[in-house]
Formats: sequence, C-alpha cells, structure tokens
Amino acid sequence: MTVIDISPSVMQFLLAFIVVAPLLGALAALLPAPPGLKGKNPDQAVLRHGVTVTGAVLIAAIVLAAGFDHDHPATMQATTDISWIPALDVRIHLGIDGISLPLLVLTALLTFLCALYSYFKLPAGPSPKAFTALVLVLESGTLATFAVLDLLLFFLAFEMVLIPMYFLINRWGGDQRQAAAWKFILYTLLGSVVMLLGLLLIGLKSGTFDMVALATDNGRGLTTSVQVIAVLAIGLGLAVKTPMWPLHSWLPDAHTAAPTVGSVLLAGVLLKMGTYGFVRILLPIAPDGMRTFAPYLAAFAVVGIVYGSLACLALARTGAKGDLKRLIAYSSVGHMGFVLLGIATMTPTGVNGALFANIAHGLITGLLFFLVGAVKDRYGTADLDTLAGATGAALYGRAPRLGALLAFAAVASLGLPGLAGFWGEMLTLFGAYSPAEGLSRPAFRTFMAIGAFGTLLTAAYMLIVVRRVCMGEHTPHSRLSLDEQAPQAADDAQPSGPTGSQPSGTADSRTATTPQLADIHPYEAAAWTPLAALTVLAGLWPAVLLGLTDPAVQQLLAGGKS
Repeated sequence: MTVIDISPSVMQFLLAFIVVAPLLGALAALLPAPPGLKGKNPDQAVLRHGVTVTGAVLIAAIVLAAGFDHDHPATMQATTDISWIPALDVRIHLGIDGISLPLLVLTALLTFLCALYSYFKLPAGPSPKAFTALVLVLESGTLATFAVLDLLLFFLAFEMVLIPMYFLINRWGGDQRQAAAWKFILYTLLGSVVMLLGLLLIGLKSGTFDMVALATDNGRGLTTSVQVIAVLAIGLGLAVKTPMWPLHSWLPDAHTAAPTVGSVLLAGVLLKMGTYGFVRILLPIAPDGMRTFAPYLAAFAVVGIVYGSLACLALARTGAKGDLKRLIAYSSVGHMGFVLLGIATMTPTGVNGALFANIAHGLITGLLFFLVGAVKDRYGTADLDTLAGATGAALYGRAPRLGALLAFAAVASLGLPGLAGFWGEMLTLFGAYSPAEGLSRPAFRTFMAIGAFGTLLTAAYMLIVVRRVCMGEHTPHSRLSLDEQAPQAADDAQPSGPTGSQPSGTADSRTATTPQLADIHPYEAAAWTPLAALTVLAGLWPAVLLGLTDPAVQQLLAGGKS
C-alpha cells in the first residue's frame, strides 16, 4: 500500500535530492548573495535561504514517505546503486526501508524546525552565513548516514557531522564552549578511528562493503573471531556516539555549552546515528559477535539507565551544577540505555522497542531542549536553584502556556502511557524478559528489573523538575531572587530578529509581586507544535511506526530472508 503512487525513478530522485540538497544549499549559503527568498538585509536573506532549503528537504521526505510501499517495508526502496571505487567494490548505494525511513523523516523535520526557530532567534555568534551553512552540512551528513548502504560511505557520512557540530558548539555556544567542543570532537574522532578499522576488517574479509549483501549473508562469510573483533571495534565507535556509559562524559558538557538548536540536533538526530549503526550493521552482519557481546552491552546499558537517572535526581534535588540543560543531557544517557538494552536482546520485540524509543527520544528530548532554551532566554539562566528559588518565579504564574508545555514534555519523557515515551521502554523490557536463543535468560531478566527500576527514578526526577520550575519552590540554597532580575529577563525573552536585534517595546505586563514573562511566541509555537503533536500521535497510535519497523526487523534478524 502506498499513500500516493510514485514511479521508482522519482523515488530514486527524491532520496538523492534529500541527501544532496542540504550540501548544495550549504555551498549556496556562502555565496555573496545566496539564492532563494530575499530579506531586508543579507543576514535575513541567508537565514530565509536555510529555512527554504530545509523546508524543501522536509517536503521531499514527506513525499518519499507517502510513496513508500508500506506493504513491503522490509524491501529496500528508492535505491540507487552506482559503482564508485571498483577495485574495492565501493559503491554509491542508497536506499530506505522501514528502519531508516522514520529516522530520515525525523531528521528532516527537526532540522527544518531548527532553521525556522533560528530565523527568529539566532544564537549570538559569528556570521549567519556560517551558521546556516553548518546546519545544512550537518543535515546532509545525518540524512546520508540513514540512507547509504555501503560501509565506507556510512563511515564518511558518520564523520561528516562532526566538524559542523564542533563549530556550532565552539562558536555559537555558551560558557565553557571551547572545552566542551574539544571534548566532543576528541571523543568522537577517537571512537571513529577504531570503528573504521572494524569496517575495513569486515569489508576485506568478506570481499564487499555492500551492507545489503552482507546482511543477506548474515555473517556466514565471516569467522566467529573476525565477527568478535569487528563488533568490538565498530561497537566502541558507535557506543561513543550513542553515548553508552561510561563513554558518555562528553555529552553533558556539549549539551550545556551548545546553543539551543545545537542541543536539539545533537539529542534529536546525532545520537541516533550510533544506535542505527548497531541495528543496520552489527546485528545482521556479525550476529555471532553480537551474541558474544550482547550481555556486556546490556549490562552497560542498564548501568547507564540507573546512572543517568541518579545524576538527574541529584541535579534536580540539590542543584549542584544544576543547569537544566545538563539535567536533560544526563536523561539522554538513561533513555539511550533503553535503546541499547533493546538491541542487546537481539529479538524482534527488543529491537522494535529500541527503534521506537529512538524516535520517541528525538521528538521528546528535542522539544525539551527547545523549551529549556526558551526558559533560559526568559530568565537569563537555566540554573535550577535560581529558577526555583524565589516566590512568584514559577512558570505557571509567569508564563502558563510555556509551563504547561514543559510539564507535558517532562511527563512524556518519564514514559507516561498514551505518549510516545511509553512504548519504546515497555517493548525493550519485554524483549529483555525473553532474549534471543543463546543468551542467558536469568541475566537479561535481571537487566529488565534494573531497567524497570530506572523508569521509577526517571519519574522521580522529572516530577521534581516540574514541581520546582513550573510550580515554584523556595529553597534555603537559592542563590538569586528572580524578582530582582525580572525586568532584564523579560527583555531577554523578547524574540530577536534574524540579525539579533530586539523589537521595541515589551509584550508583558508586570505586577509588583509576580512579574510576568513573555509566554509562547508564534514562531516558538510553530517550531514546537509538530513535536508535541507527534508525541501524542505516536503514543496513541504506535502501529504507525511499528508497522514500518517490525517486518524490516524480522527480515534483518533472519539474515535478509523473507
């Protein structure tokens, strides 16, 4: 079944356009007069150019999804296969199935929303030209990662996102941005070097780098020792990007320092590249190696779930280094732990749960970082002690719609039934209850119990955040009265234009006891509403996503045999 009937050649063109258009748009953004919609000045013009390019890519992704044959989601569709380096059998091989299509659409959506948000609220930093070009290069690399079907092309796309994210943090970030950017690039580059060795080992030993052929072979052309070495090398590189405990320490610093859109893209799409690699490469290509390391992967995953939750709980309760962005970053360590646990089960239930949790995390955490950025803009800080430390400072009293949306995103993140965060966690725990043949059932049931305990910790810290930030809580260790800084914070909350200028006048009315802040602006509503709506849709109608992923996962785990 297809929503609209599109010829295979048009589908091929759409997928190629989705991958290449952002890169061409980045080059065009650096021209003296970028093409596209004109603005009042060059800065506005280049930001409109970014919105136009990302919007065109999103439309193409939606049309591609509408033309996708939903009756055969396990079949690679919109494929392009062109010889590139014949001596190594490296090919320009593109294609999508039910596993990659949702990630492709999620990436296109989040990048467009970030471009739209930046048009009205550009982070302070160098030229808007460079900012727009970097965001587009980042989009192209991420989309290519989910679309390529050659191991070496996968590596190139995987590495393509590092440089633009480094500069987005280093040049447009906040405090400690240079140290955070260097930590990000060093961790990911070192992991990538090891991953490249593993990819080369698979390609040279099997005689091909084609991911479809390797998945169909299902590891039969590789000895167990080669698979074990390959999983160890590739898995380390993917684990850094995921990030898996204890290779996660770059993430909180990067999120804390990054601009709002940088955090949204980092959490929403870049973290998914690591877990996608586990599913697309290691599970089907090196199943014996994965079976060897699956218990260890699951153990690290559940430690990450509990560790991330305890770190968030400490930040929420004590306020020690209690930046709200840092808390959401640590929550990602826990949420991605559930994804890794589902993958480690090597079962259709667990892997489907991991893929669902990937999409849910992208929607919910992307929304959370947008909201935390808005809170920081309005209050002038994201410090939890400061946000919760003065009478009348609560969001419900100052910006009720913003407070309500933050509470919604928080309860979605804790896995409330009926919202997207619930299904992924539940399915991964079910998968751990009955892991694949050859894996220790008692061990995985222990992991399941630890993961379930992590869900309770997640609920605890998220509800504390809602109570302190949205409802307000006067605490003895509060450092600053927000009433004293309300006029400046309210000024900071006004939307800036594409050149960073503030509009004249104020949009809020203040009282002596409860100074008001600007509530949700129209451009913020435009950027946030799709994420909130999809969070509800995925929670109420999970079959939309599971109907795509399940047949593809079944075939992937069976070695490409339908």
